[in-house]
Amino acid sequence: MLRINQITCPIDHTEKQLFNALCRKLKCGKEDILFWRIAKRSLDARKKPELFYSYTLLARCRNEEKLLKSRSRDKDIGKDISVPFRFRVTGEKALTRRPVIIGTGPAGLFCALELAKAGFCPVLLERGKDVEQRSADVEAFWKGAPLQANSNVQFGEGGAGTFSDGKLNTLVKDKYGRNTHVLETFVTFGAKESILYDQKPHLGTDVLKKIVKNIRMEILSLGGEVYFDSRMTDIRYSGILNDPADSPRITAVEINGSKWLETDVLVLAIGHSARDTLSMLYEKQLRMEAKPFAVGFRVQHPQCFINKSQYGIDVKKPAPAVNAAQEKSACEIEKSSAVSIPGAAPYKLTAKAKDGRGVYSFCMCPGGYVVNASSEEGHLAVNGMSYSGRDGDCANSAIIVSVSPEDYGAPDFPLSGIFFQRELEKRAYEAASGKIPILKYRDFKAELVKQGLLETAACSERLSPFSPAIKGSYQETDITHILPPKLNTAFAEGMEDMDKKIHGFASGETWLCGIESRTSSPVRICRDETLQSNIGGIYPCGEGAGYAGGITSAAMDGIKVAEAIGALYHPV
Repeated sequence: MLRINQITCPIDHTEKQLFNALCRKLKCGKEDILFWRIAKRSLDARKKPELFYSYTLLARCRNEEKLLKSRSRDKDIGKDISVPFRFRVTGEKALTRRPVIIGTGPAGLFCALELAKAGFCPVLLERGKDVEQRSADVEAFWKGAPLQANSNVQFGEGGAGTFSDGKLNTLVKDKYGRNTHVLETFVTFGAKESILYDQKPHLGTDVLKKIVKNIRMEILSLGGEVYFDSRMTDIRYSGILNDPADSPRITAVEINGSKWLETDVLVLAIGHSARDTLSMLYEKQLRMEAKPFAVGFRVQHPQCFINKSQYGIDVKKPAPAVNAAQEKSACEIEKSSAVSIPGAAPYKLTAKAKDGRGVYSFCMCPGGYVVNASSEEGHLAVNGMSYSGRDGDCANSAIIVSVSPEDYGAPDFPLSGIFFQRELEKRAYEAASGKIPILKYRDFKAELVKQGLLETAACSERLSPFSPAIKGSYQETDITHILPPKLNTAFAEGMEDMDKKIHGFASGETWLCGIESRTSSPVRICRDETLQSNIGGIYPCGEGAGYAGGITSAAMDGIKVAEAIGALYHPV
């Protein structure tokens, strides 16, 4: 199989035109290409508003070695050396008691799925509800119903990522094919095939809900078990901590403060918001450390403004999948249809404040909504969410400022970041009596000038007034007291720098919504080279344990943990 890079076509090209471009690149006849498919597609907007798609294609050809030799000078043509993912069980010890996995976010689900396929019959415990009931609870909360402590945007089947944009791109490099395996698994359970090749794939919360349920049903069909409304409240282990002669090992977990479940393997895929669980584990002396994360506000702009800034034109319709996601013969190309223009534009921005702090966009949601993502009474947090169509009128992104354990006041206390988060969320809740507090950027800057934190309140005025897109009640009010002064200043400095890259980004009409505090876990549960904690048999996993940052990377870490278990044990 050959891998061919840098094949460019206009965005309105047909599948036939793409195939012809492949033939020209290889300098071969149509009959010489036996099969081909898309490996990667990215949008090239460097000459906006003239837009192009840039492709990497895989092709199987006649006389492949001869063709490759004749094109040896073309660095864009080479052999495909990608490695398909393979899960192998090599452990010599029989696992007589079923592995227990805490949490059904991407880390927990993918860990459970791989273990189930290998015959381990895992038991999943989820403190929240199944995705159908959870969705109903969340929608009711956004409409004014009371917050459900264990069924909300943070807790329940699918994890926090279920109510997000569902982006699948990750910066994690993996030579073992786990990344591709995650995407292929999503397609198997209901995702569109274009996520296999789009540079910035996404699912959308509507699609994620279906996929999550389908994965659960597959785990059940393979002999696994899934229990909802089942919160881990305690653990029991044998041995003595810090005693090499009698090393501690997990023996059982307590469910809902009453029922004990014996196990030799416990996977902690608890998510970044399970603060009570982290406190319990700290009391049980699991080794932890505070880690950096980031906080800030959600910013909203009209999506048409973002489209014009990124593409030079306004676009609304999402691009459909090209029919070449699967292997195609040359004769199948003749009936191809045109590829549409891309959908709502994303962006990625970074800046640096004068004090050296990083300021950057996070979880950008084209055509999406700001949502009330609270999980504790008396505390408020927001997140961004998009549906698969990304067809809303507004774009939003978290603009966040990096914070370190030194900012928390107690860098040597592992849970100090949690206390910091909770204080900010309490201030956000009080700012608008439980509603999402929002403020126009011009008013935010004016307040900072009054406080002596900025020198000028001048703003770009490129935007006309617009209504924010928000799921949940909101209220315009002062938000400058939510973050500490130094973080407010860094946020404003970052916004001004970003305005130089997208003119109008820091317009006076830009809406700020707060607070974005759940960017990642502020705690890392330490693990060794076997991926176990200082208590044997406990495997910290995913974003909540401090080893991932998003849906795909969390799923990949879940797979890694499953592999680590399979390297030590085999099912009975």
